[in-house]
Amino acid sequence: MIRILVVDDHVVVRSGLMALLDGKNGIKVVGDAADGDEAIRKAVELQPNVVLMDFSMPPGKDGLTATTELKKKLPDTEVLILTMHDDEEYLFRAIQAGASGYILKSAPHEELLAAIQSVAEGSAYLYPNATKRLMSEYLDKIKQEGIAGPYESLSEREKEILSWIAKGYANKEIAEHLVISVKTVESHKSNLMEKLNLKTRPELVKFALKKGLLHYE
Repeated sequence: MIRILVVDDHVVVRSGLMALLDGKNGIKVVGDAADGDEAIRKAVELQPNVVLMDFSMPPGKDGLTATTELKKKLPDTEVLILTMHDDEEYLFRAIQAGASGYILKSAPHEELLAAIQSVAEGSAYLYPNATKRLMSEYLDKIKQEGIAGPYESLSEREKEILSWIAKGYANKEIAEHLVISVKTVESHKSNLMEKLNLKTRPELVKFALKKGLLHYE
């Protein structure tokens, strides 16, 4: 039995969802709420497996804030965001808040039932277009990182210090030239060595040589 709490600020929508869901696919509607604060109170009281949470509920507490607070109190309760926003910004915010799923209000009833079943079983659920969008962005990111490589992840200051170190200058000499403290130089050196996965100065010199950074004046 999937115990579900329905949260939406519109009475008609809540009533419709409760009528649609109760008794279907092993779902039992244990309660409803009109805003985020009520949702948290009801969830603590009723201990549902899944909370079907509306995204926007003016003037009450919104669904994302409620989700964050609810997951702190009931980490084992899954939250499925139900929204009209087909927008990646809202999607990412929902995931960051701790939601296990994100589905549009325009989705067919069968898709909503499947989404509830999925999050209740501990899986994540995103509507099809969102999944395609996330996969596309992930692949683009991997492609860009593959092209850029670790050197491009360095800040301009780190690249500058890398060049000076590779040319044999001591930390104190670099600090004096760049008008920064020796401690700052050491910090940048540590960061850039970690980003480049280098352990020794000879490795750093070899890397700098390959990158064409050893042009002496």
